[in-house]
Amino acid sequence: MTIGDWVPDGTKTERPNAARVYDYYLGGSHNFEADREMARRAIALWPDVPKIIRANRAFLHRAIRFIAAQGVRQFIDLGSGMPTVGSVHEVARSVARDARVVYVDIDPVVVAHARMILDGDENAVVINADLADAGAVLGHPELRRVLDLREPVAVLMIAVLHFVSDDHRPAQIVAAYRDALAPGSYIAVTHATQDGQRPEQASEHRELYARTATPMTMRSHDEIGRLLAGWDLAEPGLVRMPLWRPDSVEELPQRPEEFAGYGAVGRLAAKSRSVTLQR
Repeated sequence: MTIGDWVPDGTKTERPNAARVYDYYLGGSHNFEADREMARRAIALWPDVPKIIRANRAFLHRAIRFIAAQGVRQFIDLGSGMPTVGSVHEVARSVARDARVVYVDIDPVVVAHARMILDGDENAVVINADLADAGAVLGHPELRRVLDLREPVAVLMIAVLHFVSDDHRPAQIVAAYRDALAPGSYIAVTHATQDGQRPEQASEHRELYARTATPMTMRSHDEIGRLLAGWDLAEPGLVRMPLWRPDSVEELPQRPEEFAGYGAVGRLAAKSRSVTLQR
């Protein structure tokens, strides 16, 4: 595949992009040398980065299977990134063949490639939109064609909220989706944290991402928990990513604090109850 096959005209390939860097971490091929160089620098600063990324991806798969098992058949993947093996529609359809998925990304390169991958799939589409504008996302004609917002929907915010600065009010963004969805809808979230990490290591990582269009804001356990206000969290609550409903006891890490991210799945009920947020 050549660059012309999947990159829109005018794309700046010399500046690293968070979605393409993530694709490189997962072993994908849709990235440029600037992205690969940034990933190599990140790994040099923080050797645990690859396993953290794999834990994030594994959490996503477990969360999708859990939500689909509750009867939800509609998914919105916000800040979806490059589609790779094990994408949302593939995992959801392993549980429910009639699952419908809308991918949302602000990056035209991501959108262009995803449209190639999804060509011919009437129940999985990608739209070019800013996840911060819930009204534009939920009102998009392609989303409305595929999803029925009168029925429960799963909103996936996987490794994206740490790219929303406090100035852009991430709690209000999450609340906008919550308030627009039907009871019985779900949210799945992962978020980077510096809890338990060396301060200088986290600082260097943030400085590296400052080179991209999406600087990183790491948040504490309590700060992330506040973003999920109004959602009834499934047990075990907000925990380190590998600790959320692992497929087997053997998968439990000996040092979960090495995984610099939390994950949670929440359900929207008519009357929400709170659960203890577990560290």
